[in-house]
Amino acid sequence: MPWVNPLSGKTVSLTNRTIYMLPTRHGFMFSLLLFVLLLAAINYENGLIYALTFWLASMAMISMLHTHRNLLNLKISAGPCAPVFAGETARFTLVLKNELAIPRQGLSVLVGKNEVGRIDLEAGEQGSVTLPASTLRRGYTDIPPIELSTNYPIGLLYTWSRKIKLNHQCLVYPKPAPSRPIIGGIDNEQKRELGTRAEGDDFVGVREYQFGDSPRHVDWKAAARGQGIQTKRFGGDARSIVWLDWDALEGIDTETRLSQLCRWVIDAEAEGMIYGLRLPGQQIKPASGEAHRHRCLEALALFGN
Repeated sequence: MPWVNPLSGKTVSLTNRTIYMLPTRHGFMFSLLLFVLLLAAINYENGLIYALTFWLASMAMISMLHTHRNLLNLKISAGPCAPVFAGETARFTLVLKNELAIPRQGLSVLVGKNEVGRIDLEAGEQGSVTLPASTLRRGYTDIPPIELSTNYPIGLLYTWSRKIKLNHQCLVYPKPAPSRPIIGGIDNEQKRELGTRAEGDDFVGVREYQFGDSPRHVDWKAAARGQGIQTKRFGGDARSIVWLDWDALEGIDTETRLSQLCRWVIDAEAEGMIYGLRLPGQQIKPASGEAHRHRCLEALALFGN
């Protein structure tokens, strides 16, 4: 049976084998003080100095037990992470659960060498800490490895855990391209099924010029800017149906296409359109709403993966 790292998984519990302890700088100074007091007690044969030395030493031993117990059997898991766009900061939720009948004080969460959160937990309490993570590309990004540490109660000893790698990811949408008119086709058959008209007075976007299009609908300003001849599209009601089509963006690379389609999904939803998405090997039927928006953006984020 292969060895499995005990500090990876969906939920991790800290055990004696995964917790380490060392004296802090104050702890080393305290040890030096105890050594000096012990020498003085032996040299002067002074019972009061002996008592003070052993009392301070016993206090240090008790603090060692409390510091170790502050992390022992603590359960760590990951909470939900809202999707973000590439280039934004993903914010993971780290959930800490104290199942013992004792409080946990001064718990620090570290990513690398940086402290990203500090939390106290009462007996039986559950709390959370937000972990920021930068995103560079679309797809899934993993929650960063963390460590837990504490120097509770008096700062003489420093206890920390091994690195914890939770099996949790955050969805990253493509980075939206700059705004530009939507180039897509109105689905007349779909509009008839939904009881809407293919013609009307509401502007819904542009498409490439086709022979026979009315000169009144040509976007002459775009032609003057060197963007080619395009025809303005109008719908019969405020909720126009449009296909956001991969093939409408020929001549550009994959990531640029995905970024532009991402922008069109955002704009179409904001403008109240009923829109569908066509990708190579995948088609999402026209609809609207937050769930449909997420489905389209998810398809773009995971395209090719």
